Amino acid sequence: MSDPYPARSSALPDREDKRSFLQKLAEFIHPGPDSRAELIETLAEAENNDVIGAESRVMLEGVLRMADQTAGDVMVAATRMDCLSIDAPYEALLHQVIDTAHSRFPVYEGEKENIIGILLAKDLLKLQRAPELNLRALLRPAVFVPESKGLNDLLREFRGNRNHLAIVIDEFGRVAGLITIEDVLEQIVGEIEDEFDIAEDEGDIFGLADRTYRVSGDTPIERVNEAFGVHITSSDPEDAFDTIGGLISHEMGHVPKRGEHLALAGLNFVVLHNKGGAVRWFKVSPVQDADLTG
Repeated sequence: MSDPYPARSSALPDREDKRSFLQKLAEFIHPGPDSRAELIETLAEAENNDVIGAESRVMLEGVLRMADQTAGDVMVAATRMDCLSIDAPYEALLHQVIDTAHSRFPVYEGEKENIIGILLAKDLLKLQRAPELNLRALLRPAVFVPESKGLNDLLREFRGNRNHLAIVIDEFGRVAGLITIEDVLEQIVGEIEDEFDIAEDEGDIFGLADRTYRVSGDTPIERVNEAFGVHITSSDPEDAFDTIGGLISHEMGHVPKRGEHLALAGLNFVVLHNKGGAVRWFKVSPVQDADLTG
């Protein structure tokens, strides 16, 4: 009588192990990493042994760390979002688009919490050519994601639905901020540079051809004072600020937009570029020589 329960080996032969004896021995002596932290340490060792380059290691570590991050960790907060009103006249919309220099804008109706769609800056050209068009017809659907949305899943959705911007909502369904595909990718490759970005090791204050200066918004106030021979302080002695961008935003009562300016300690600071709801670059010149039109 045949065995009703044949041995597993006779029904399912073992998969052939093609590893060499030396490979098996190496894995026994030096087992692979058992955790993400160990894997990151392994990547560092690989860089030290010239197996991978420094940039490759940084990107691989970014991929690993991104697995633990959510949309809420890297979003632009709602208070720093540049939104457009559906009821604003064309000239006002165009002015805001030019000043902020974004390519996509959330559009709201009534209150800023009521996001009704996304406007691509280039679509405003259609209104200029055909003023009879309704702005609503140009809006793209807004994508809403929870703060807890994992960046891995979000990146997959960005690639799948070809959206580059999503509105982040909190647990109560209120707008918490926005996140773009660039925000996600920067967690892997580092900050994606644009025409205003300069390598950190090249400094934060630069002389320009017109005898003015470009100053990074995150430049320490002490460095600005030393470089220009001035003494910049807050109008309120009880307030302490580390960066020139933070101090100027406080003095103006809001994060200044491109073209806005403020005079401090005999210097005129004109906003050149905003990024992520903060001033990235100022143009600085003595007040007597300043072009107050920005």
